[in-house]
Amino acid sequence: MFTLIKGAELYSPACQGKQDVLFADGRILAVGDLQAPEGYATEVIDGTNKRLLPGLIDGHVHIIGGGGEGGYRTRTPELQLSDAFGSGITTVVGVIGTDGASRTMAELIVKARALEEEGLTCYAHVGNYHIPVRTVTGKIEDDLLLIDRIIGVGEVAISDHRSSQPSFQDLAKVASEARIGGMLSGKAGIVNVHIGDGQEGLSPLLEVVEKTELPMSSFYPTHINRTENLFTEGLTFAKNGGVIDFTASTVPEFLADGEVKAPRAVRRALEAGVSPAAMTMTSDGQGSLPSFDASGQFSGLKVARVSALYEAVKEAILEEGADPESVLRTVTTTPANTLKLPAKGAVETNKDADLVLVDQDWEIDSVWAKGRRVVAEKTSVVKGTFETP
Repeated sequence: MFTLIKGAELYSPACQGKQDVLFADGRILAVGDLQAPEGYATEVIDGTNKRLLPGLIDGHVHIIGGGGEGGYRTRTPELQLSDAFGSGITTVVGVIGTDGASRTMAELIVKARALEEEGLTCYAHVGNYHIPVRTVTGKIEDDLLLIDRIIGVGEVAISDHRSSQPSFQDLAKVASEARIGGMLSGKAGIVNVHIGDGQEGLSPLLEVVEKTELPMSSFYPTHINRTENLFTEGLTFAKNGGVIDFTASTVPEFLADGEVKAPRAVRRALEAGVSPAAMTMTSDGQGSLPSFDASGQFSGLKVARVSALYEAVKEAILEEGADPESVLRTVTTTPANTLKLPAKGAVETNKDADLVLVDQDWEIDSVWAKGRRVVAEKTSVVKGTFETP
């Protein structure tokens, strides 16, 4: 079965005006002024007065759940398939956070494979907040080389009271092993770094770059919008060759404490001259959003949602007035390039048919994941194995 979307305004993510897109067997076959192939069954979708976007890439999701900072009952639930699809997300990268004891790499890889079987493209990073990294094979390089789902390391925590307080040598060794593993496997080989609100900020990463031959691109720091100071530091990091990540999920308490909301962070970064090729947004979905009192004691928790990612995209465009092409790059081409996912991030011939059709208000109408329609007329039509139909 061929599918032909006709007459939509195409953002690939660069705006290309009205274009038709033909796809089958999970791949995009042609883009342009097209007609249905003669002699073949073809579903034709009317894209009039709609926009067609690449499927979103969410590079930071706690697919097996996270949390636990407030005890056993505060462990957050795992990702549900329809939550991702309903938010226009067709590719995710799974991570483990604070809890590297009961949340294991075996669980993470099995969940990634389960989501793949259900139609969502899913990769993973090896490790969690703490160093030494808990690998599967015993070596970071071997995990990257031998396990197809693993594309990097993380999220390793710094500048946070929940981190393992890694030394310069610790960070340099992990980054070196990740880089070598990436080179050998043809994968990203990056270190996804959780940046807390501590005073050190990005300085541990900058020290590694300054004192070793490792490039700034070895690190992919997230939560850069956590504080105003960290945001400012992150802009410099991005302008000097790094890629930074803004977290879309938040709560009023975080914003009151000085967090820069992700849509505003994107707009301000663009205005400051940061290229959209140097920044991404992710949801931190299923992660915990914990609160701590002045003495560092746990005081409450909410759960981050993957839906925050597309909500941030809309807000950046509609409320912050940021350029749509630039905003879309932060959730499509930039993560695809950063994570070395060549089949993702754009609506082009031979790319995966991961597509999102939205209306004039940027509300999601339909979603295709590798050519399979998973959302139709604003309704999820594909559910996870154990979701209620």
